[in-house]
Amino acid sequence: MSKTKLYALDFDGVICDSAIETGMTGWKVASQLWPDMPTEIPSDMLEKFRQVRPVMETGYEAILIMRKLFEGISPRLLLDQFAIQIKTIIRRDELNVAGLKRRFGEHRDTWIHDHLDEWIMMNPLFEGIAEKLRTIDNQLTYIITTKQERFVSQILKANNIIFPEKHIYGLERELSKQQILADLSASHLDHHIVFVEDRLPTLINVNDDSRLANVQLFFADWGYNTEQDKLVAKEQTTITTISLAEMLVL
Repeated sequence: MSKTKLYALDFDGVICDSAIETGMTGWKVASQLWPDMPTEIPSDMLEKFRQVRPVMETGYEAILIMRKLFEGISPRLLLDQFAIQIKTIIRRDELNVAGLKRRFGEHRDTWIHDHLDEWIMMNPLFEGIAEKLRTIDNQLTYIITTKQERFVSQILKANNIIFPEKHIYGLERELSKQQILADLSASHLDHHIVFVEDRLPTLINVNDDSRLANVQLFFADWGYNTEQDKLVAKEQTTITTISLAEMLVL
């Protein structure tokens, strides 16, 4: 007898196209930290941010990306040297990661409180995803993300998607995606887990974890990934590249 399917889905880049809102939040917080930056984001900055977005793992990094772009680094160089550039600016300007996360979250909370409709518009779901989430069993669906859980809940609610909050595993859990998948595997032995993620390094980490040999891995090619990521993903025998249209019938 075939096992029942259980969905484990990333959020940003799989469910939600959040790059505009993330970039704008990053800019606003950066302009508070560095007074030489204008309050209003220049018209070309969001496109530059989109180019770097594939290597961003957690929202607060948008603050640092925007600062580096303002200082004149090219998106290509920042993309290629992301880890070292982020470490350098944190050390140079004596920044605190916990403080950056707090500022990032607080700005989003204020935006949601003051202009909820505008904030939702800046976080559109990918075409067809809302209907997919309404169609599949929400008791057999989990969201695994580095976004704070309350923001995920807010976006789903605004799109009339009923989803159990306890099935959203976000930044607050302080758990790796591998660990969350391992926990789900252990508690759902009679289910077949499919994990859909747009970050290739995350999928490779899951693929290399011996505890997760039975998790089926899908690379979301509509998400925040580079052309090089797409080429490498297609070479992987244990990772299946899918399009948005294929996701909707998965």
